[in-house]
Amino acid sequence: MNLKKYFLLIIIIILLISSCKIFTPEKSVKLTEDLKLDNTALFIDGCKEKIIGNYEKASSNFLSCIKTDPSNSAAFYELADVYNMQKKNKEALIFIEKAIKIDPVNEWYQKLYAEILTASNKFKEAVTVYEKLAKNHADNIEYYYDWAMACLYSEKYSDAIEVYNIIEQKTGISEDISLQKEKIYINLNNFNKAVDELLKLITEFPSETKYYSYLADLYMAKNKTNEAYELYQKILKIDPDDGNVHLSLAELYRIKGEKEKSFSELKLAFSNINLDIDTKIKILLSYYTLTENSNLLKEQAYTLINLMISANYSDAKAYSIYGDFLYRDKKLKEAKDQYLKVISLDSSRYVIWEQLLFIEADLNDNKALENESKRAISLFPEQATLYLFNGAANYVLKNYTDAISSLNTGISLVVYNDDLLKRFYTYLGDSYHAIKNTKDAFINYEKVIKIDPENDYVLNNYSYYLSLLGVDLDKAEKMSKKAVDINPTNSNYLDTYGWILYKEEKYSDAQIFIEKAIKNGGDSNSVIVEHLGDILFKLGQPAKALENWIKAKEIGTGSDFLEKKINDKTLYE
Repeated sequence: MNLKKYFLLIIIIILLISSCKIFTPEKSVKLTEDLKLDNTALFIDGCKEKIIGNYEKASSNFLSCIKTDPSNSAAFYELADVYNMQKKNKEALIFIEKAIKIDPVNEWYQKLYAEILTASNKFKEAVTVYEKLAKNHADNIEYYYDWAMACLYSEKYSDAIEVYNIIEQKTGISEDISLQKEKIYINLNNFNKAVDELLKLITEFPSETKYYSYLADLYMAKNKTNEAYELYQKILKIDPDDGNVHLSLAELYRIKGEKEKSFSELKLAFSNINLDIDTKIKILLSYYTLTENSNLLKEQAYTLINLMISANYSDAKAYSIYGDFLYRDKKLKEAKDQYLKVISLDSSRYVIWEQLLFIEADLNDNKALENESKRAISLFPEQATLYLFNGAANYVLKNYTDAISSLNTGISLVVYNDDLLKRFYTYLGDSYHAIKNTKDAFINYEKVIKIDPENDYVLNNYSYYLSLLGVDLDKAEKMSKKAVDINPTNSNYLDTYGWILYKEEKYSDAQIFIEKAIKNGGDSNSVIVEHLGDILFKLGQPAKALENWIKAKEIGTGSDFLEKKINDKTLYE
């Protein structure tokens, strides 16, 4: 603080001291001129320290003032205020009472006293002080409000009503007073008086529809539906575009059991452009769970959604909840269309992008998945899951280099999420294998198995690729056997295990598992059927081997040697 501002602050404090008459002790203490000057300086410094929040120093200064001059009411007052600011109610109360004892008529002392009493939950005592302040300073309406509030805190509800009546006489009928009185009357179970307060507001402000609505709600709470209905009709006459009144009428008809009329009012509400969309969404969310087991309610929900979209066609939220309903009902293509509309209107919501990508993955729409995930990455570059979607899509599309790049970027963003990590490593392993980089493929498969030793997919793929290379067959057999134990009816797993046994020249055992694979759906897989042919040939059954090779060719593409095996009726590897 520069000197100019400092001196200005001192002048202001001195003026405040003079104007508030804070040096008016009941019993004057004779002080020398030097002591008076020292005490004044201490007091001013204390005020300065209080203003800047240095409460410890301020307290010390005011205590020194009191020690020098025990009749200094201002020092007691300021000390009480310092403790009040620190929420030290007990200490604050002690010092403000001492200030008041010295100067009982000081308005500021009484005001602080009331505030400290309220903070100390001494509401009845606060009532007395605020009443005195209000009566002694009748032109200050705030004291009446404080008096009324203290009455409420002390549960003197009738007294609070009387104080609010005084305020009303002084200021006229107002919303805050009438609504406060209405609440008190409801608390006192005085329904008629509560009604009267709302009627006063309606009389005073006849074009303000919310007061009609408040009164209608009060009638509805007492099941007085006829009276409420009349008020809702009055609202519509004043404001035909009020959407909320249709919601209220829908609830009224629902209570009366008139379901068709209730839904008709809901439709009017959802068609209304003035009814905020969040209110509509809230109602649809209640439908969301109710419609799972009710076709009628489901039909109603979709009707309301379409009406909302017509009324709120430029709001992304409308299409978002439409997509949620469609997704729940397994209408994935339709849900996808709605989520695309959402991001066209508002691309900032990550959760919508993620939901869209999940749907495209479920639909195996990998081209769209690749495009949308790339767009999402540009908006949310720190979201690891987006790179997984992009990598997976590129892998399926055989863009292996792009897949590897995206997956490696995404992995660096994963934090404390092993489930997500193993998905990255799985796709990386598959992508590296696709470009014949078996070293990095196997490194990533090992990482998956370290995280999830029961991952049957990776156990199968890893073991199969080892068998194709003819390396680590013991390890491959153990991993493959584990995959089969986890999922004993998976034809691919059974085929892998059988093929590893074949590579180990355990032909009879290999036949058992390949035939199990065929019984579990492998009869439509040309590779599995060809494998059976190879095994049968090794077991000395060339005719049956040829029969299976021919069948494999009829099913689809087999190995590069399949045609030659058939033509030469012999095994090539």
